[in-house]
Amino acid sequence: MIASVRGTVVAVSPEGAVVEVGGVGLAVQCTPGTLARLRVGEQARLATSLVVREDSLTLYGFADDDERSLFELLQTASGVGPRLAQAVLGVLPPVRTRLALSSGDVQTLTRVPGIGKKGAERMILELRDRVGPVATDDVRPGLPPGTVTAVQPWHDQVGQALVGLGWSAREAEDAVAAVVPEAERGADVPTLLRSALRLLGRP
Repeated sequence: MIASVRGTVVAVSPEGAVVEVGGVGLAVQCTPGTLARLRVGEQARLATSLVVREDSLTLYGFADDDERSLFELLQTASGVGPRLAQAVLGVLPPVRTRLALSSGDVQTLTRVPGIGKKGAERMILELRDRVGPVATDDVRPGLPPGTVTAVQPWHDQVGQALVGLGWSAREAEDAVAAVVPEAERGADVPTLLRSALRLLGRP
C-alpha cells in the first residue's frame, strides 16, 4: 500500500493533482478542500490510499492521515465505495463526519450527494461504534468544549480551489457568484467547481 507521497506538485485539476516523486508523476484524486491547499511548483505531502480494482489502480490523496483513515473506514460500510467515501469528505470535514455517525445525525449525512435516508441510517448502524472519539481541535474559541464548527460553505470551498488553481481572488469571486443558481438546485462542490472552471474558460 502507498501510505503517503511527498514531492513537487506539477499539475492540479478539478479532480486531482499530479505529484512528482523520484521522477515519476503520480496522479492522485483529491477533494476540492485538499486541492485548494496545493500549489503547482511547491512541495506537498499527501496521505494516500491505493484502491485496487481488476481494471484500475486509483490513488486517493488526503490532507492528513486522519482523513485517510476515515476514508478507509467509510468503505467498510455496505454500499460505500471509494467515490462515495471521498464525496463524504468533500462535503463534511472528518470531525463533522464522525460526529454525524456517532450521534445518528441522518440529516447531515444526506447532504452528501449519493446518500439517501436509508443509506445514512445503514452507515450509522454499521459505523457509529467504530468512528472513535470526536476530536475537539476544530472547536471555535469561545464556544463550549465539544462544539464543532459549521461545515465550510460551498462557495468558500470552490473559491479556495479556484485560487489554488491559479485564478485571482476577484476572478474566483465572480465565478462563484455565477454558479449560485446551480448550487441552489443542489449541485455538489465538485460539480460547481467544474462549472466555475468552464465559465473561466478552462474545459
